Amino acid sequence: MLFDRDGTLIEDVPYNADPGRVRPVPGARRALDRLRRAGVPVGVVTNQSGVARGLVSPDALEDVNRRVEELLGPFAVWAVCPHGEDDRCACRKPAPGLVLHAAAVLGVDARDCVVVGDIGRDVEAARAAGARGILVPTPVTLPEEVAAAPEVAADLAVAVDLVLRPAPAFPDLPASPGAPAVPAAPESTALAPTAPISTAPASAASESTAPASPASIVPAATARADTEEPA
Repeated sequence: MLFDRDGTLIEDVPYNADPGRVRPVPGARRALDRLRRAGVPVGVVTNQSGVARGLVSPDALEDVNRRVEELLGPFAVWAVCPHGEDDRCACRKPAPGLVLHAAAVLGVDARDCVVVGDIGRDVEAARAAGARGILVPTPVTLPEEVAAAPEVAADLAVAVDLVLRPAPAFPDLPASPGAPAVPAAPESTALAPTAPISTAPASAASESTAPASPASIVPAATARADTEEPA
């Protein structure tokens, strides 16, 4: 399950380069820990154009991300786009690059991922990658973004409910003459647990499994023709 960072997991402080200003949104740690206990890997997919603009240094970005892990626990993958809108990269949301990168690090198909964010470009990135998108609106979310979202959750706890809620079982079907009855399918969770893949050293917030580095940067890729508003 992949989360946007600013406005979704932590309070949105534009171009924040100060770890001391990191504040988790209410219920974020509880929602993440619930997923971890269920065996669902959690990751972050985030646009950070402050790096391209010279407002946030790569070291400051890593410090802020490390603070996020100290407060919210370890993440199995960090996928960060440091580019600006004029770079026309393939990773900056709403492009699918961050989601595809995170899925590859986890060793899963992007179609098995869920992306949670607070604005339309998070849901659009999920859709472009073939993943499931859930919008958790905030005061900055536009009404048209809410209307266009395939799924909307009031908060992170509800978003986790949508993912972990057991799928309904099929009812028993009546047997035709001479044929055995078709048994009900077993219940399953909406997202199958997958073991994270990690090649980076553990951060200070790591537990038994070493998460990816909080400053995992997705490299620039093939230029896109579309543009988007600054992060």
